[in-house]
Amino acid sequence: MKADFNDIYHQPDPRPYYDRLGSLDYAVPHHGQRVFRKVLDALDVDTPTVVDLCCSYGVNAALLKCDLTLDHLYDHYRDEDMACLASEELADADRAFYEDRRRRTPPRVVGIDTSAPAVEYGLQVGLLDEGLIENMECDDPSPELAAAVSEADLITVTGGIGYITDRSIDRLLDCTLPGQRPWFAALCLRTVDFTPVADTLARHGLVTEQLHDTTFPQRRFADDRERDFALDSLAAQGLDPAGKEDAGEYHVNVFLARPSEHIAAAPIDTVLDDMTSSSSGSPLPG
Repeated sequence: MKADFNDIYHQPDPRPYYDRLGSLDYAVPHHGQRVFRKVLDALDVDTPTVVDLCCSYGVNAALLKCDLTLDHLYDHYRDEDMACLASEELADADRAFYEDRRRRTPPRVVGIDTSAPAVEYGLQVGLLDEGLIENMECDDPSPELAAAVSEADLITVTGGIGYITDRSIDRLLDCTLPGQRPWFAALCLRTVDFTPVADTLARHGLVTEQLHDTTFPQRRFADDRERDFALDSLAAQGLDPAGKEDAGEYHVNVFLARPSEHIAAAPIDTVLDDMTSSSSGSPLPG
């Protein structure tokens, strides 16, 4: 079965998150940074609003709003000077750390997560411009969430698909208007079938492309049980784990959903032009 990291998302600060996931070479936010920055460039909006699903402590926000890499964040939170601080002291240090590295024209980031401590920390240190603690698997979006999503230019998610399903995506897009749908960019584990999400996106007028023949490592397996779970999940979908999961790491696919006219103007291989040297993406049925 898949390893359970639920406890690290409910701590008063992100040090356990970076420590535990860093020990497994968790890399998907790095790849998300590359994907999302290119997608934002293609959107060409002066100050875009990004809605980040399963935002945790704001790692994607940090990588979009600041001149930082994921390695910088690992180094920061593993620094001995940070280890001895109380959570409130760390938050003060983080507020200055992120402000000093803020990009000249950062996007506005709205974070959504079920973890109150994680969202509150992201707000406290200035990574999230707005943070909402919601469970759309169980409940309809609040009026505050509906208002935030109605202004979104891009919805992002790295690794959250599976924890959230097409139910959450459907409820989220119900908050937007036809003709004003945000783009949707996701990095999704290969062990998770993205088809239900793509079908839901299609019902809202968004066509999904997959970056073909290109995957990125998410993290190493926590143990043999998790590896066996992943291989069984791939076998059930008829997917080949060679060179990917059978080498000991989860891998993610990249999906980008947009109105069809935007795809005609710039297919996914044009938007993500240097992230693959192999064949271009193609729309998924839906």
